[in-house]
Amino acid sequence: MTMNTVLWILAGFFGTAFTFAGAGLVILPKERYRAIHHSQHWVDDFTSGQVKAIGTLKLLGGLGLLLPAVGDVAPALVPVAACGLALFMAGAGATRLRRNELPSLASDVLFLALFAFLAWGRFDLEPFV
Repeated sequence: MTMNTVLWILAGFFGTAFTFAGAGLVILPKERYRAIHHSQHWVDDFTSGQVKAIGTLKLLGGLGLLLPAVGDVAPALVPVAACGLALFMAGAGATRLRRNELPSLASDVLFLALFAFLAWGRFDLEPFV
């Protein structure tokens, strides 16, 4: 498997996942989103408006991993979106650490590392341009 294929798989999987997860945060009421799973209780720390804003960022980040490359319009934005999502996950990790949710923190750190790898891969290893 080539590096380009690995990067496409990562971008496709995380782009789709974050697009749907972000849409869920935007569409569902805060209380309904909280009821999905115990790992979603972080919403207690934020207002409904803040949760919607977080969902919008997540949605846009997911679309930023997919649309520029698939549509071949400004594909150089894919690593920029990956950097943004890495920063997003750093904030998520800080929230998990403050709430002492260590298992969820571990997955947030893994996501951060994967987004950093995706950004590095598209900036340097296998850029689109």
